[in-house]
Amino acid sequence: MREALVWVLRGSVSHRLLQAARAAAGAGEEGQDALYAVVGRLLAARPYRRAAHPALVRAALLADEDLPEGPDFKGVVHLVAAIGLGAQEVGADALAEAFASFGIYGLTGEDWAQMLGAAERGGPPVDWGLLRRNADVLGPVQRASDEELVRARAVLIGLRGFYGLYVMHGLLIPDTPALAVLRERIDEWGMFPVLDHVISVSPSPRQFAESLAVCLEPLFEGLYEALMEQLKADPKIFHMPGDETGPAGFMNTWIRTLREQTRAGSGAHGQAGGSGEGSA
Repeated sequence: MREALVWVLRGSVSHRLLQAARAAAGAGEEGQDALYAVVGRLLAARPYRRAAHPALVRAALLADEDLPEGPDFKGVVHLVAAIGLGAQEVGADALAEAFASFGIYGLTGEDWAQMLGAAERGGPPVDWGLLRRNADVLGPVQRASDEELVRARAVLIGLRGFYGLYVMHGLLIPDTPALAVLRERIDEWGMFPVLDHVISVSPSPRQFAESLAVCLEPLFEGLYEALMEQLKADPKIFHMPGDETGPAGFMNTWIRTLREQTRAGSGAHGQAGGSGEGSA
């Protein structure tokens, strides 16, 4: 298992970005230009835009409006540059843009700029070494014990399920009290944007390997444990209040909602089309 993970991770974009950042360290302006060029090519080859938040998608569907677009992830180039060149070379404004692209805790670029600017002006120091340590996906896998790798796999598989339930909120899944509390737990940890970066519902082998490496971090195990405890406390996530039919009633409610929403959308578009023809 470890050999397979290491083989896959050596060819991952994450590892290639880290190698480019390390190569640029101490290479002056030429190294900086080369780093930005390499990162630009890698990100252009695999463009990525975060999905819109499920609550916004749900609201748009219920209002029969166009689905919102999620924020792009272009700011990550500045994080890669900070790993190789140092945070001071990149600057607070660029790093603020990079951190905002993750969407953690709903903080905007302005929020991050204020915090990072305060650190530059003599506020609490920032341990920028964390960037280098956390960017390495290969090292933790090589150092992990067999038990830790198996545990990370269990954490990843579990978080995929919880992430999927959160995403399905945007697909008009019935919002039972138990499901709502699970989403609240994820939001309390500020982790949905992070899961949205890390988790893929139907991952390729490469995506699974990268996600497993990330799930070696204690933060993800802690979130998994918190969600499992909540699920044990209230396991009736597919039970509508007052409905004794259980999951069957839950599915019937979901299907009925989807059909009603489809009919409502078709009717609204039909009325709009008819009005236009009459005016013409």
